[in-house]
Amino acid sequence: MFRKSFTQGYPQKGQEKITAPRFHGRHQLNRWPDGLEKCVGCELCAWACPADAIYVEAADNTADERYSPGERYGRVYQINYLRCILCGMCIEACPTRALTMTNDFKLANRTRESLIYEKDELLAPLLPGMEAPPHPRRLGDDEKDYFLGLPPTGQLDTRSAKTVVKEAEK
Repeated sequence: MFRKSFTQGYPQKGQEKITAPRFHGRHQLNRWPDGLEKCVGCELCAWACPADAIYVEAADNTADERYSPGERYGRVYQINYLRCILCGMCIEACPTRALTMTNDFKLANRTRESLIYEKDELLAPLLPGMEAPPHPRRLGDDEKDYFLGLPPTGQLDTRSAKTVVKEAEK
Protein backbone atom coordinates (compact mmCIF):
# COMPACT_ATOMS: atom_id res chain seq x y z
CA MET A 1 0.00 0.00 0.00
CA PHE A 2 2.89 2.37 0.68
CA ARG A 3 4.91 1.36 -2.38
CA LYS A 4 5.25 3.61 -5.40
CA SER A 5 2.79 2.74 -8.14
CA PHE A 6 4.22 1.07 -11.23
CA THR A 7 3.66 3.07 -14.39
CA GLN A 8 5.03 1.77 -17.64
CA GLY A 9 6.09 4.43 -20.12
CA TYR A 10 4.79 2.59 -23.17
CA PRO A 11 5.11 3.67 -26.01
CA GLN A 12 7.21 6.72 -25.15
CA LYS A 13 10.10 4.78 -23.61
CA GLY A 14 10.65 2.71 -26.72
CA GLN A 15 9.76 -0.57 -25.04
CA GLU A 16 8.31 -3.01 -27.51
CA LYS A 17 5.72 -5.38 -26.13
CA ILE A 18 6.67 -8.99 -26.79
CA THR A 19 3.70 -11.12 -27.71
CA ALA A 20 3.24 -14.87 -27.46
CA PRO A 21 4.31 -16.79 -30.59
CA ARG A 22 0.71 -17.83 -31.40
CA PHE A 23 -0.74 -14.35 -30.82
CA HIS A 24 -3.47 -13.33 -33.28
CA GLY A 25 -2.64 -9.88 -34.63
CA ARG A 26 -2.95 -8.08 -37.95
CA HIS A 27 -3.59 -10.21 -41.05
CA GLN A 28 -1.11 -10.70 -43.90
CA LEU A 29 -1.63 -11.91 -47.47
CA ASN A 30 1.30 -14.16 -48.36
CA ARG A 31 3.19 -14.65 -51.63
CA TRP A 32 4.77 -17.56 -53.48
CA PRO A 33 8.60 -17.59 -53.73
CA ASP A 34 8.48 -15.95 -57.18
CA GLY A 35 6.33 -13.05 -55.92
CA LEU A 36 2.89 -14.12 -57.14
CA GLU A 37 0.05 -13.83 -54.62
CA LYS A 38 -1.24 -16.94 -52.89
CA CYS A 39 -4.82 -15.64 -52.75
CA VAL A 40 -6.96 -17.18 -55.48
CA GLY A 41 -10.07 -15.13 -54.71
CA CYS A 42 -12.18 -18.06 -53.48
CA GLU A 43 -13.88 -15.88 -50.82
CA LEU A 44 -13.87 -18.70 -48.23
CA CYS A 45 -12.30 -16.35 -45.68
CA ALA A 46 -15.17 -13.89 -46.11
CA TRP A 47 -17.74 -16.68 -45.70
CA ALA A 48 -16.02 -18.00 -42.57
CA CYS A 49 -15.75 -14.60 -40.86
CA PRO A 50 -18.37 -14.42 -38.08
CA ALA A 51 -18.09 -10.61 -37.89
CA ASP A 52 -18.45 -10.08 -41.67
CA ALA A 53 -15.23 -8.06 -41.65
CA ILE A 54 -13.69 -9.36 -44.90
CA TYR A 55 -14.63 -8.36 -48.42
CA VAL A 56 -13.11 -10.18 -51.42
CA GLU A 57 -13.79 -9.56 -55.09
CA ALA A 58 -12.15 -12.01 -57.49
CA ALA A 59 -11.02 -11.52 -61.08
CA ASP A 60 -9.60 -13.84 -63.74
CA ASN A 61 -5.89 -14.02 -64.51
CA THR A 62 -4.96 -13.48 -68.14
CA ALA A 63 -1.87 -14.43 -70.10
CA ASP A 64 -0.71 -10.80 -70.02
CA GLU A 65 -1.57 -10.08 -66.40
CA ARG A 66 -1.04 -12.93 -63.93
CA TYR A 67 -1.25 -12.09 -60.23
CA SER A 68 -1.57 -15.63 -58.83
CA PRO A 69 -0.66 -19.06 -60.22
CA GLY A 70 -4.29 -20.20 -60.43
CA GLU A 71 -7.12 -19.15 -62.71
CA ARG A 72 -8.29 -16.31 -60.45
CA TYR A 73 -6.90 -13.84 -57.94
CA GLY A 74 -8.31 -11.50 -55.33
CA ARG A 75 -8.61 -8.18 -57.19
CA VAL A 76 -10.15 -6.40 -54.19
CA TYR A 77 -9.31 -7.55 -50.68
CA GLN A 78 -10.38 -5.57 -47.62
CA ILE A 79 -10.40 -6.29 -43.90
CA ASN A 80 -12.40 -3.97 -41.68
CA TYR A 81 -10.63 -3.90 -38.30
CA LEU A 82 -13.56 -2.01 -36.79
CA ARG A 83 -15.50 -5.27 -37.09
CA CYS A 84 -12.73 -7.92 -36.92
CA ILE A 85 -12.62 -9.86 -33.64
CA LEU A 86 -9.24 -11.51 -34.48
CA CYS A 87 -10.70 -14.99 -34.05
CA GLY A 88 -8.63 -16.64 -36.81
CA MET A 89 -11.49 -18.48 -38.50
CA CYS A 90 -10.52 -16.88 -41.83
CA ILE A 91 -7.04 -18.40 -41.47
CA GLU A 92 -8.49 -21.87 -40.97
CA ALA A 93 -10.79 -21.49 -43.99
CA CYS A 94 -8.05 -20.43 -46.45
CA PRO A 95 -7.20 -23.41 -48.72
CA THR A 96 -3.92 -21.96 -50.02
CA ARG A 97 -2.55 -20.54 -46.74
CA ALA A 98 -2.68 -17.13 -48.38
CA LEU A 99 -3.96 -15.46 -45.23
CA THR A 100 -2.05 -15.61 -41.96
CA MET A 101 -1.91 -13.50 -38.84
CA THR A 102 1.16 -11.60 -37.71
CA ASN A 103 2.17 -10.51 -34.20
CA ASP A 104 1.44 -6.85 -35.03
CA PHE A 105 -0.98 -5.66 -32.36
CA LYS A 106 -0.94 -1.90 -32.96
CA LEU A 107 -4.27 -1.46 -34.72
CA ALA A 108 -5.44 1.82 -33.20
CA ASN A 109 -5.76 4.87 -35.42
CA ARG A 110 -7.31 8.32 -35.47
CA THR A 111 -9.84 7.81 -38.29
CA ARG A 112 -12.32 5.05 -39.04
CA GLU A 113 -11.33 4.95 -42.72
CA SER A 114 -7.72 4.07 -41.89
CA LEU A 115 -8.87 0.91 -40.07
CA ILE A 116 -10.18 -0.61 -43.29
CA TYR A 117 -7.06 -2.27 -44.66
CA GLU A 118 -6.82 -2.62 -48.45
CA LYS A 119 -4.96 -5.31 -50.35
CA ASP A 120 -1.76 -3.26 -50.75
CA GLU A 121 -1.54 -2.81 -46.96
CA LEU A 122 -2.16 -6.52 -46.30
CA LEU A 123 0.26 -8.01 -48.87
CA ALA A 124 3.54 -9.37 -47.55
CA PRO A 125 6.59 -7.39 -48.65
CA LEU A 126 8.64 -8.59 -51.60
CA LEU A 127 11.71 -10.49 -50.45
CA PRO A 128 14.97 -10.69 -52.41
CA GLY A 129 14.48 -12.83 -55.50
CA MET A 130 10.77 -12.02 -55.77
CA GLU A 131 9.28 -10.05 -58.63
CA ALA A 132 6.22 -7.84 -58.26
CA PRO A 133 3.17 -9.18 -60.12
CA PRO A 134 1.88 -9.26 -62.80
CA HIS A 135 4.27 -11.73 -64.40
CA PRO A 136 4.12 -15.34 -65.64
CA ARG A 137 4.73 -18.30 -63.31
CA ARG A 138 8.42 -18.82 -62.69
CA LEU A 139 8.36 -22.02 -60.61
CA GLY A 140 7.03 -24.56 -63.10
CA ASP A 141 5.56 -25.19 -66.52
CA ASP A 142 2.08 -26.05 -65.24
CA GLU A 143 0.11 -25.61 -62.03
CA LYS A 144 1.08 -29.03 -60.61
CA ASP A 145 4.80 -28.32 -61.01
CA TYR A 146 4.31 -24.82 -59.61
CA PHE A 147 2.65 -25.99 -56.42
CA LEU A 148 5.20 -28.78 -55.94
CA GLY A 149 7.97 -26.20 -56.31
CA LEU A 150 9.61 -27.85 -59.30
CA PRO A 151 11.72 -25.71 -61.63
CA PRO A 152 10.67 -25.40 -65.29
CA THR A 153 11.76 -28.39 -67.44
CA GLY A 154 14.44 -26.34 -69.14
CA GLN A 155 16.09 -25.85 -65.75
CA LEU A 156 15.91 -29.47 -64.54
CA ASP A 157 19.18 -31.33 -64.42
CA THR A 158 19.63 -34.99 -65.44
CA ARG A 159 17.32 -36.25 -62.67
CA SER A 160 13.70 -36.81 -63.56
CA ALA A 161 10.87 -34.77 -62.05
CA LYS A 162 9.67 -37.84 -60.11
CA THR A 163 13.05 -38.12 -58.41
CA VAL A 164 12.88 -34.45 -57.39
CA VAL A 165 9.37 -34.94 -55.96
CA LYS A 166 10.44 -38.05 -54.01
CA GLU A 167 13.39 -36.19 -52.54
CA ALA A 168 11.16 -33.26 -51.59
CA GLU A 169 8.76 -35.59 -49.78
CA LYS A 170 11.58 -37.00 -47.60
